[in-house]
Amino acid sequence: MFVITAPEAPPLRGPAPAPSRTGPALVAVVLFVLHTAFALRNHARFRTTGYDLGIFGQAVRSWAEGRLPASEIRTATAPAGFAGEALPLLGDHFHPVLALLGPAYRLVPRVEVLLVAQTALVAAAVYVSGRTAQRHLPTRPFAGPVVGASCGLAWGVQSLVGFDFHEVAFALPLLALACRAYLDGRLRAAAWWAAGLLLVKEDLGATAAVLGLLIAYHGRDRRAGWFLTGGSALATLLVLKVVVPGFAPDGRYLYAGQVGGAYGLLDGWSVKVLTLLGLLAVTGGLVLRSPLTWLLLPTLAWRFTSSVPSHWEPGLHYSAVLVPIACAALVDALRRGARLPLAVPLGAVLLLLPLQPTAQLATPGFWRESPREAAARAAVERVPDGVRVAASNTLAPHLTDRTVVRLAAPGLLDREPAVEWLVLDRADGFPAGATDGVLREAASDPAWRVVRDEAGIVLLTRAG
Repeated sequence: MFVITAPEAPPLRGPAPAPSRTGPALVAVVLFVLHTAFALRNHARFRTTGYDLGIFGQAVRSWAEGRLPASEIRTATAPAGFAGEALPLLGDHFHPVLALLGPAYRLVPRVEVLLVAQTALVAAAVYVSGRTAQRHLPTRPFAGPVVGASCGLAWGVQSLVGFDFHEVAFALPLLALACRAYLDGRLRAAAWWAAGLLLVKEDLGATAAVLGLLIAYHGRDRRAGWFLTGGSALATLLVLKVVVPGFAPDGRYLYAGQVGGAYGLLDGWSVKVLTLLGLLAVTGGLVLRSPLTWLLLPTLAWRFTSSVPSHWEPGLHYSAVLVPIACAALVDALRRGARLPLAVPLGAVLLLLPLQPTAQLATPGFWRESPREAAARAAVERVPDGVRVAASNTLAPHLTDRTVVRLAAPGLLDREPAVEWLVLDRADGFPAGATDGVLREAASDPAWRVVRDEAGIVLLTRAG
């Protein structure tokens, strides 16, 4: 039976570095190329969405233009009573790390910059995880490439790459670096890397605080550990109680009521067990043999006590931040003497790979353009630069770079400032009934005329 062990002091100095970085670097480069090819082609196929790529695209565009992040798309589900054109995104989630993408977006003002940045961040985590294995498992010659590949192919990372862009991509290399420094015995460096999580998303402050407790437990650098724990707790409290409510239109943190309420751990237990089993599979169960396992608990706690069923599932991007921790815990367990062929975790992730979004790379249909894609591309290209447009969820991220985009929803045509173009996908069901409702409203207004209607993609413009 596996149990979570008490922390033991990491070595004062890490083991001698492996003679070559080629293995982890090669794995990272190969996965970067494959993930980038998938992400860009998936976007070209109109399989990305306004929720969330379009929202993040508008956020990064705001940073690039020297403005605080705001999103016109996010207003589709804004708090009741919100009447502005763009919702301040720091009143939704706290992710100032997105400002780092502003300069790149200014040079290349395309939403694809976000997708490439995400795959690069994943590749960085893959490389660091592989190097951690090399340093601490020197008697296993293929430990670096195998652990790196397990990290990059794990279902949590695959789900992140397969679903638009999310700010948590920045957490992957930070967590990999913090865990590596911890295992090396460089506790102050581990604290600094973990402190960066505070700028990624508001819930990751709890993960940083737990690492601070592990550092403080060892006694060699208790000050760094207590500073990290206390600073993370204080910063998280400040963000949730002051910063986010200060930007939020209704003066409150929108997601506070979703976590820790009436929903207990037993609600949706079968889905939650599946999520845990998928996590254990990445490490052959050895994740429970390392004190780094404690870093998994904050994310699992808020997800499993959430009232939103999608938070429980294994197939979304919420599990991505768990993967670098699990891989470091695997290395830690093996260096402590646990016996497990590295082929077991790698085999587990490869077994699940056909079920992941990126498996579509191997299907011919993924590379062929369908009539719907051709019609969608033609419709999007007809929309002039700089106009206000309402678009279906799957079409919105293709317009955020050069127009002001809102998400098509009933009642939108009566809002000010008025939209000048509509580009709609009849098959898009988000928000529910949105496309049909907007089309009915446009049909009843003689100011609107149809420019194109092909393969289920409808383009309309307002006269004048």
